[in-house]
Amino acid sequence: MPDLTDQLDVIAVGAHPDDVEIGVGGTLAALVRQGYRVGVIDLTDGEPTPGSPGPEVRLAEASAAAEALGVHYRKTLDLPNRRLFDDFEARVALAKEFRKHRPRLVIGLGEKTPLASPDHWQAVQIVDAAVFYARLTKWDEQFDHLPPHVISAQLYYTLLATSPAPLAGLVHFVADISETLDQKIAAIRCYATQFPPHKEYVFTRVRAMAEQHGVSAGFAAGELLASPRNFGTRDVMRTLFG
Repeated sequence: MPDLTDQLDVIAVGAHPDDVEIGVGGTLAALVRQGYRVGVIDLTDGEPTPGSPGPEVRLAEASAAAEALGVHYRKTLDLPNRRLFDDFEARVALAKEFRKHRPRLVIGLGEKTPLASPDHWQAVQIVDAAVFYARLTKWDEQFDHLPPHVISAQLYYTLLATSPAPLAGLVHFVADISETLDQKIAAIRCYATQFPPHKEYVFTRVRAMAEQHGVSAGFAAGELLASPRNFGTRDVMRTLFG
C-alpha cells in the first residue's frame, strides 16, 4: 500500500518545467493557501533549450519555482524533451505517480499549441490516458503493484495567450488568483534561462492575460480552467456568492 504521507489532493502536470507555472501557477498557490496538498509533475526536464547550460540548472529553477508556489511535491519524469510521444511507457510512468500519490484532482494541459512545442499536445493525451490507467484493475504488474486509484475530477489549463477561444469544446470557468498573481509571476521568474531580460514582455503578457480572465469573472486576476463535464450545484447562492 502507498504511504499515506505521500498522498496529495491535487497534481498538476506539464510537458516541461514552467508549463504549470504559466498555465495554472496562481491556482496552485491559492490551493496551497487553502490547505490542500499540491504536487507538480513535469513529464520532461525541458532540455536542451537555447538559453540553458544543462538539465541541472533547469531542475534547480523548477525546484525554486515549486518553493515560490509553496507546493508540497515536484517530480520530473525521465521522458525525452522534443521527442515526447503518447506511448504506453509514458502513460504507465505517469499513472504510477497517480497511484502513488492518490490525488482527488488532476490538472493538465488542454490543447495543441501551434507554433510552439508539439510536446504539449502529446502531454494532453498522456495525462488523459494516465488518469484512466490509474484506476484499472487486474493489471497490477504494470504499475509496480501499486493499488488502483480513481481520480475524481480532471481539469485542463491553457498556455495560449492569443487564441480567441482557448480550451474549445469544454466547460470553462475562472479561478480567482487575485491574491496569488504576484506569486505566480515570481515562480515564472525562477526560470531565468527561459526568460532572460530580453523576454521581459512575457511577464507583461502573463499579467495582462490573468487580469483579462479575472475581469471576465469579476476578479482582479484569474486563470482560465476547463472541465470535460458540466458543473452542477446543490446550493446556487453559495456557488454564486461563496
